Amino acid sequence: MSTARKGISPLYMMLAFGYAFLYAPIMLLVFYSFNESRLVTVWSGFSTKWYGELFHNEQILNAAWLSLRIAVVNATFATILGTLAGFVIARHKRFPTRAAFLGLMSAPLVMPEVVMGLSLLLLFVALETAIGWPAGRGAVTVTIAHITFCLAFVAVIVQAKLASFDRSLEEAAMDLGARPWKVFCVITLPLIAPALAAGWLLAFTLSFDDLIVTSFTSGPGASTLPMVIYSSVRLGVSPQINALATLMIGVVAVFVAISGWMLYRQDKARKA
Repeated sequence: MSTARKGISPLYMMLAFGYAFLYAPIMLLVFYSFNESRLVTVWSGFSTKWYGELFHNEQILNAAWLSLRIAVVNATFATILGTLAGFVIARHKRFPTRAAFLGLMSAPLVMPEVVMGLSLLLLFVALETAIGWPAGRGAVTVTIAHITFCLAFVAVIVQAKLASFDRSLEEAAMDLGARPWKVFCVITLPLIAPALAAGWLLAFTLSFDDLIVTSFTSGPGASTLPMVIYSSVRLGVSPQINALATLMIGVVAVFVAISGWMLYRQDKARKA
């Protein structure tokens, strides 16, 4: 028994060290968000004043609202286009430009963001010179840029789901007289809905979090939340940033708790 304990103890120590390495900085960030001092590393007493100042900071609030709008629009269009692309990859094995199509879909997954941001910037400048649209850089160009690379992630998720899809259900529906479009809407879409939800959430997160591509494709008056945070950190970390990060952690924790509760209820109902 003692030998077993000696063999297990280092594993638990490594596990504890790993969790501490990952989550201790986050816990410190949350802790210092309630610090009264303007210096984020010097504790001078408990206070929530930085949360109040955060909600009166127009720059951060406007940037957060802009990031939220861009992320929602991007996630929606990326999910639609990525679903169509994943459907083509999974169902149409042979067509003349399949290799080129796969290459274009895979490029955003492996291409450095600096290269992608620069190429999109040059594309927008060329389009403005040729046809006058888009007129300058702003929320529109940022949204287009985000859709460009996010749809590839959605396509991979949808394609993986369709690869394990039981097509006999679709064939049975068509044998009973259902049109292909109705089969797609009534049979296929509901069964791949978890993949669509996962793709939408991933696209939303990637868009809301992106900094490099956004920096290349945005312009004056279109600063997203990551850009504002990065600019603020370069001048010195403000306790308001700690408060903002704490709120974001809280929102994510709530959604994770809700999803875990729903999965628990589904598993419990399945066993019953």
